[in-house]
Amino acid sequence: MADTKTENTLSSDATEVRAQKLKLLREQIGDVYPAHFHRTMTNAELAANYENLEPNTETRDVVTVAGRVYSSRNSGMFMDIHDAGGKIQIFSHKDTTPEEVRALLPMIDIGDIIGVTGIVRRTKRGELTINAQKIEMLTKSLLPMPEKWHGLSDIELRYRKRHLDIMTNEDSKLRFQQRSKIVSGIRRFMENDGFMEVETPMLQSIYGGATAEPFKTHHNTLKLDMYLRIAPELFLKRTLVSGLTDKVFEINRNFRNEGVSTRHNPEFTMMECYWAYADYEDMMDLVERLFEGLALSIHGTTEFDFGDKRLSFKGPFKRVPMPAAVKEATGIDFLAIKTDEEARTAAKAAGFAVEKDWTWGECLAFIFEEKVESTLIQPSHVTHFPKDISPFAKEVPGEPRLVERFETYCNAWELGNAFSELNDPEEQRRRMVEQLEQAHARGEKEKQLDEEFLDAIDQGMPPAGGLGIGVDRLIMLLTNAPSIRDVILFPARRNKAD
Repeated sequence: MADTKTENTLSSDATEVRAQKLKLLREQIGDVYPAHFHRTMTNAELAANYENLEPNTETRDVVTVAGRVYSSRNSGMFMDIHDAGGKIQIFSHKDTTPEEVRALLPMIDIGDIIGVTGIVRRTKRGELTINAQKIEMLTKSLLPMPEKWHGLSDIELRYRKRHLDIMTNEDSKLRFQQRSKIVSGIRRFMENDGFMEVETPMLQSIYGGATAEPFKTHHNTLKLDMYLRIAPELFLKRTLVSGLTDKVFEINRNFRNEGVSTRHNPEFTMMECYWAYADYEDMMDLVERLFEGLALSIHGTTEFDFGDKRLSFKGPFKRVPMPAAVKEATGIDFLAIKTDEEARTAAKAAGFAVEKDWTWGECLAFIFEEKVESTLIQPSHVTHFPKDISPFAKEVPGEPRLVERFETYCNAWELGNAFSELNDPEEQRRRMVEQLEQAHARGEKEKQLDEEFLDAIDQGMPPAGGLGIGVDRLIMLLTNAPSIRDVILFPARRNKAD
């Protein structure tokens, strides 16, 4: 077993010191990375079991724990070890710890993973502690850890070396624990509401369900170009046609070969669902109930802080038709405007730079984005979108230029998008053909008509409400994260050499 004199013979380079210690440990104790170690409880279980142990009290209970060394004091006499659930102090003293065990202490560095067996006590200062009787080296760390209290200051390094970010940043660790809780909460909510979860293909021979640039790959055996899905919509609707269930959902990964920003990542998580015999108003109610429940689960209240804002997820949310919102913000009454040309003229007169071929609906949507979106801080449903930009939603009765669609906004971000779904097969085909022609005109020559989906719709899809929620943005709000990369465990990034 090594002793304290060993340190005098080691290199001054921190990484080299660890390598030399590893060599010595292999010589003296053999396996430094054992396959088997059994702890009797986690640190969190230990803290819970001995919550009522009084200060300056020692038990007769012998426990075995394990964790990574985060701090070492008095030449290893005091060490803090952490596992996923918390920390525990380890005390190694000549009065309680055998000499051959204490001889291992100089070989233990911050970052090493050790197992400890000993007696539980609480110190005079109230620190739950284990008096070590046995210490085992479970993993020798060959690299120094970042300084615990400052962590990784380089934000790009935090994303590149997420393991170190979580290891040294309690906020990051908590955020990803909360992410798991939120995703699980969404799944439980949907299942408790009667929705059935399914899995649809990520690799698709025809991409569709949204307008976005796909990632392309090739299947060697099938000799077929394929695409990573940009949305699961068309497969989920086919599931609804099948009669497998009247309420279907999927928590899915989507891939879009487009820009990267604080709110956009090339791969992202969505929850998409379809509800037979429901409409977009039912989906509004579902969103409100879901958001309210998630806020309560994470914060214990429907009100919480995001940056310098106080948000409330208490339903019902504000509901405002898009034309009414634009009229209030600009004075332009689009419902009184009859033609595309009049819409462009009105927009230009108000100072908006619109394209010469834009339609009535495109002008309305553009002005909404320019003047209204940024004002939607508290959760709000914007309803009655133009049909021009919503080809798969049913028309608003009495107003054929508008459709039964809403988007949910909060903090000026779009969080969800929902329709009263189009299920007229002839109208569905007409709109998809029109959309395909527009895509080809934009140069998207690989875009194809999904005949298998249209065949399914010909079989008959019940009237339904459909909804997609951007899970990552929702998690950003609930965990007070300024960037989408803060809530994605391993976000897309440039190569290190770039």
